[in-house]
Amino acid sequence: MATGHADPRRRERIIDATLDLIADEGLAAVSHRRIAARAGVPLGSMTYHFDGIDQLLREAFGRFTDHIVAVFDAHLAGAADPGEARAAVADLVHGLSEGAQRDLVLTQELYTLAARRPVYRELTREWMRRSRTHLEKHFDPDTARQLDALIEGLTLHRALTSEPHDRALTLEAVARITAGGDRPAAVTRTFRQDGADAPPE
Repeated sequence: MATGHADPRRRERIIDATLDLIADEGLAAVSHRRIAARAGVPLGSMTYHFDGIDQLLREAFGRFTDHIVAVFDAHLAGAADPGEARAAVADLVHGLSEGAQRDLVLTQELYTLAARRPVYRELTREWMRRSRTHLEKHFDPDTARQLDALIEGLTLHRALTSEPHDRALTLEAVARITAGGDRPAAVTRTFRQDGADAPPE
C-alpha cells in the first residue's frame, strides 16, 4: 500500500476532507471511513497519519482558525489610523457574514465542540488571542476584547437573519464600542458614518 511518502499531499487532503465533511454534514458524521472516502485515500492512511479522530479534529480546526485569523489580518493590516480601522472592522463583519457559509458552519461546530469538550477550548482561546492581536494594533486591549465579541455577534446575526442590517448600523456599533479606545499613539479624529475621518472642527 502506498504511504504518505509516495503521496506527499495525502495528509493535507485528509485534513481538507475532514473540514469539508464537517461543513456539509456536521461533527456527528465524522468517521475514519467517511473521511478516507472523501479524501480518496486508503482507510489505513487515517491511522498512518493521525493517532486518532481527536488529533485529526484538532489539526483540522487549527487550520481553519489559521484561515480566519488570516482574514482578520487581510482586513486590518492596511488601516493607517483609527477611522480606517473602524471601517476595516465593518468590512470584516460584512465580508464574513456575506461570504462562504462553510466558514460560519465550521465556526459554530468548533464552538459546540469546545463547549462540550474542554480539551478543544485551548483552540478557541488561542484563536481569540490571535484575533485580538490584530485588533490591538489599533485599539487598547479591553476595547479589542469587546470588539472581537461584537464582530462574532454581528457576523452571526447578519448571516442568519432574512433581513440583515446595513453597513451604517455596523459602523455605528463599532464606533460605540471603540469610543475612547484608540491606541494612545494614534491621532484621535472625528468618526463619520461612512468610515472616513472627518476634518477637525
